[in-house]
Amino acid sequence: MKKSNNFAHAAMLIRKPIAEVFEAFTNPEITTQFWFTHSQGKLEEGKTTEWTWEMYDLSIEVDILKLTPNEIIIFEWENRGQKTKVECEFKSLDKYKTFVSIVNYGFSGTNEEIISTIRDSTGGFSWVLAGLKAYLEYGIKLNLTADRFPKEIGFH
Repeated sequence: MKKSNNFAHAAMLIRKPIAEVFEAFTNPEITTQFWFTHSQGKLEEGKTTEWTWEMYDLSIEVDILKLTPNEIIIFEWENRGQKTKVECEFKSLDKYKTFVSIVNYGFSGTNEEIISTIRDSTGGFSWVLAGLKAYLEYGIKLNLTADRFPKEIGFH
């Protein structure tokens, strides 16, 4: 991670084994239950995929820079017109608990633009982790990503 205050961070304990939690991030059949609505396929290191959020009419190319099973996923994507990096780290606390930490960094712009992007990214990844937790631990689809900006108020 880049050493500065210029990053977004979200983290959460998921009460499931690390392999199951890691698979939820790499397998779009699972990821689409709590984050985006469509993906071109499973994540693979060195490959590019596209994630789609149909409710926002938004698609983003995602370059998988590093993928070490049950440890880390590092990808680069476009965030508000600029390429930023995201590091998803997975730590097994015991055979039934996994701690997930997501850091998004590489923001640029004015101080106000950086603060706004960090705030939105931190909130967004917090919703992703909360949705993941509900889905894996309780089998509940909370629709947090879809409901963050309902169509009636528009996407910003």
